[in-house]
Amino acid sequence: MGKCSRAKQMKTTILMGRIENRMQGLMKGSRPQALPRLSVVAAALLAVALALSACQNVATTTQPSLVRVIDASTIAPAVNVTVEGDLLAANLGQGTITPYGTVAANIAAPIDVTAATGGKTLVSTSGTLLAGHQHSVFLTDNGVAPSGYVVTILEDQQTVAAQGHSAFRFLNQAAKTGAVDVYMVPAGATLANSIPIVTNLPVGGTAGYISFQSQTVTMVVTPTGVITPEYPSSPMTLTGSEVRTVLLIDSQLTSNPAVLATVAVDAGPAN
Repeated sequence: MGKCSRAKQMKTTILMGRIENRMQGLMKGSRPQALPRLSVVAAALLAVALALSACQNVATTTQPSLVRVIDASTIAPAVNVTVEGDLLAANLGQGTITPYGTVAANIAAPIDVTAATGGKTLVSTSGTLLAGHQHSVFLTDNGVAPSGYVVTILEDQQTVAAQGHSAFRFLNQAAKTGAVDVYMVPAGATLANSIPIVTNLPVGGTAGYISFQSQTVTMVVTPTGVITPEYPSSPMTLTGSEVRTVLLIDSQLTSNPAVLATVAVDAGPAN
């Protein structure tokens, strides 16, 4: 018997004893014609006793899911993304990573992607959005049809990185560049004497979350196996606990750099 059942039984026993004592007091000296009325009183007291002794149901609430959109499609037009019938993000283009929005948790959440200008659905899917978790709706090209898209739901890390460390995840969608290596070059060091934290990451591949010591670094992307050409980012000052997602895509307008990196905050300080 659970704690609630035992407490309920004890409380009922006490209240029933009180009712019995009360009824005995009322019946002393009562006339026979008053007995039906006493029966009604007894029934009412019993109902109150049972109601008071019942375990209370504590209302519970389900945590929402935090969801964002990563648009890595080269061929898609500007898009709107709807989750569970509600507009989550609007007028997105390639290379965009939105902030997180709040969505009700759902083991089969419907997700629809449409052109921002309207019209029929470009691609739709359903997936699990866990309560209290962070997810990314990841839009990519399927690489086969000229207007074929793929929507994937990614599980994002929401726990900060270890003290004095940063954790980065990399999504390679740079189809023209191909497989890449990724370096985090410390301030004062050179690419030639640095060690890549990611090697041979193929197009469509994901690497992460990779932890390294926090410091001021420059992220450099190169084609796999060589250090030229190099595609550096601006220096990043990492103080610890940062968790980041990096989207790598081809530059559409320049050959230098040929790869563009978009960095998004998953957890930790937003410096």
